[in-house]
Amino acid sequence: MTYLLWISYKGTRYAGFQVQPNAPTVCAVLQDAMQAVFGCRPDVKGCSRTDAGVHARRFALSFCYTGKVPMQKIVPALNAHLPPDIRAVDIRSVPDGFHARYAAHAKTYRYYILNARVDDPFTYDTCHRVGAALDLAAMQAAAAQFIGTHDFSALCASGSSAAAHGDTVRTITDCTVVQNGDLFTISVTADGYLYNMVRILAGTLADAGLGKRTPESIPALLESGDRRRAGPTLPAKGLFLEKVDYPGLDDV
Repeated sequence: MTYLLWISYKGTRYAGFQVQPNAPTVCAVLQDAMQAVFGCRPDVKGCSRTDAGVHARRFALSFCYTGKVPMQKIVPALNAHLPPDIRAVDIRSVPDGFHARYAAHAKTYRYYILNARVDDPFTYDTCHRVGAALDLAAMQAAAAQFIGTHDFSALCASGSSAAAHGDTVRTITDCTVVQNGDLFTISVTADGYLYNMVRILAGTLADAGLGKRTPESIPALLESGDRRRAGPTLPAKGLFLEKVDYPGLDDV
């Protein structure tokens, strides 16, 4: 039986999702819980790697399990063995061969910026602070320029395997900025992402909000393919994987 499991986690203590040697990861902790519940350690296919410090509200992963624990008991059983900063949220059966990464139609990320002179002690590890005033309208106008199918080389950090293979074209279907008090939320939905793409995009929008670039400069930036012309890579702590869309599974 193949299952699709959704988890939520705060990534502050972890070196990303994917298992790494000599570093705590979300996947390793999840597989420890699976070992305790199932008596085995299933091979887990995550929808994304996520970098160290990145969070997720609804991360998807697939795995095969043929044991005796019924599906409806898996979520509470896993949560009994998981730390409080990782929670199993929901589960469903999917066809054999389903892969959480390759079956994904789109992913939505959100980046949170606190526009304030001092950090908030309750959110300092889940958002990035910008002290100078941000221009919401300029950020929204710049965000709209990213929508569409483009070569996003300019928003790709070095070390990307996709860039090394010339696979840097992606389609952004939605890119918005909203403000709620001091909190600015950047939302991006795309069919795929390059290494650090959302964090660089967020840094570029922050530059627009600070008056360091105009919204009209974004098309030329994308056309250049030059990472040096984009904004800074904002810290991982402000980034959340919000949701993953699967064709035919949107009702769950």
